[in-house]
Amino acid sequence: MKISLFPVILAGGKGERFWPLSRQDRPKQFLSLDGSSKSLLQATANRLLSLADGWENLWVITSSQISPGVGAQLPELPSQNLLVESQGRDTAAAVAWASLEIKKRYGEDAVIGFFPADHWIADQKAFTHTLNAAVQLAASEPAIVSLGVQPTFPSTAYGYIEQGEEFGRFNELPAYHVQRFTEKPNRETAADFITTGRFCWNTGIFIFRVSVLLDEMHIHAPEIIEPIEKYGPDIYPQLPKKSIDYALMEKTSLAYVLPVKFGWDDLGDWNAVERLLKQEDNPNVEMATHISLDTQGAIVYATDREDVIATIGLDDVVIVRDGNITLVVKKDRTQEIKQLVNKLKADPRFSSLL
Repeated sequence: MKISLFPVILAGGKGERFWPLSRQDRPKQFLSLDGSSKSLLQATANRLLSLADGWENLWVITSSQISPGVGAQLPELPSQNLLVESQGRDTAAAVAWASLEIKKRYGEDAVIGFFPADHWIADQKAFTHTLNAAVQLAASEPAIVSLGVQPTFPSTAYGYIEQGEEFGRFNELPAYHVQRFTEKPNRETAADFITTGRFCWNTGIFIFRVSVLLDEMHIHAPEIIEPIEKYGPDIYPQLPKKSIDYALMEKTSLAYVLPVKFGWDDLGDWNAVERLLKQEDNPNVEMATHISLDTQGAIVYATDREDVIATIGLDDVVIVRDGNITLVVKKDRTQEIKQLVNKLKADPRFSSLL
């Protein structure tokens, strides 16, 4: 018997590390970054439709600022399946509220999956096969199932999950108890993690039964779940701002991980574009009219393809031209773009650039 999955897309992020292309009214999930014509949000919804058996079972939670844009990007999404947060309080509040809403409509045995809106998945068939395994585990056991990607390099931008003992096999895939969740490590620690063979990248994708999630939140995050149960989403501004990892996954004993094989990227900053689009016959990744002399390893982007970007003798830089803004940053410092955006926020002269 096929078990229904109710996917929830987490679409409230800002994507500030993709500034200046990502702005307050045009966040990263509205962008097309993989060379296709679809935005990241549209690609995520299309990827989940077959698992949800259509738009009626697909949900999105987002912020009030960009909810009109979500509706425009996903016109087939039922309006009652679009949950709009009055104020962003990170993923723990989003997961709690969406789970309570789905419980009202489908009951506490409903199996829910939470999916960030801005991921790239290489193999739809393998993705679907893995999700079906996670649904089987979540439906049959008191389990909160995460998907973990085998690391290909010692990333300091991802959280890590350490696998414990194997619990069983579901849809022919092994599932493991989670030994621990670890926040973004330094490079040396990340390299040590990979050497053990026990760690995987945390994708931020979770699957569980409603009753299991709510029970665990009452134990580990009552300061989030209880106010929402009592007052509904009107209480949002007063909720603590916590990620679901910090509020629950690092504390629960019901965490399991399915190591996955499909290609995955969370498209966290401009370097992800190189991972997706790099071609062997071009020393640079060019999404612009780029004229260069002796420039290597550059990522060059212009919103207006008639803009010409000329470079001489540059190595390993990102150059982004969007309207009246030009960003130039070393590739190994793209994580600091968010700090630059915070500096712009502090100066009223630059409010129109955010």
